[in-house]
Amino acid sequence: MTTPPTAQRPSLQKLFLTGLLTLLPIWLTWVVVKFVFVLLSDISRPLVEPMSHQIAASFPDSMGWFNAQWVQAGIALVATLFVILAVGVLTRRVIGQRMLGWFELLILRIPLASTIYTSARQLLDILQTKPGNTQRVVLVDFPHKEMKSVGLVTRILKEEGTGRELAAVYVPTTPNPTSGYLEIVPIELLTPTDWTVDQAMSFIISGGAVSPESVPFTRAGDR
Repeated sequence: MTTPPTAQRPSLQKLFLTGLLTLLPIWLTWVVVKFVFVLLSDISRPLVEPMSHQIAASFPDSMGWFNAQWVQAGIALVATLFVILAVGVLTRRVIGQRMLGWFELLILRIPLASTIYTSARQLLDILQTKPGNTQRVVLVDFPHKEMKSVGLVTRILKEEGTGRELAAVYVPTTPNPTSGYLEIVPIELLTPTDWTVDQAMSFIISGGAVSPESVPFTRAGDR
């Protein structure tokens, strides 16, 4: 009677890779959430910290825990989220739109701030609408024709002298889509996709792990 072969034990390298691949998405999620959490908390922290110290000093026996850093960070985060929601509600009303208009007029009077605000505002407005003659999410030949990068068309331009249509394409980087680079590409050299901006962002942030089932890699004219 023969004994069945014993199962081969996984090597230390395989165990390490398995653990690494398991922890990597958890770590990436924590980094992004922590970044957003700290960013939102810092907005309200200058107002929350003095208030927390005053409450703790007034009621040291029952409210002394208000001095804890995690309590202050939590209150600052909730306060910031409340302000964001309140601004969203006001913006949908006439009075909120008037206040936003006054704020924009004030910002436009400050040289550097006006440039940053106007550029950011235009970019966000552009991403909510599709440009003419092409799709929003495209593929760009980079670094050569047989490799593609995901890009977002922000504007359609005309080549001086010939009238040739060009696209301003923002190419985000992985896993942080807020950094990237800008390319001006002839429209005929773009590969259009039917992806939404949300699908493109998920694809970029996840390093390609989250994506639609298919992608139009080759342009129609090259097939």
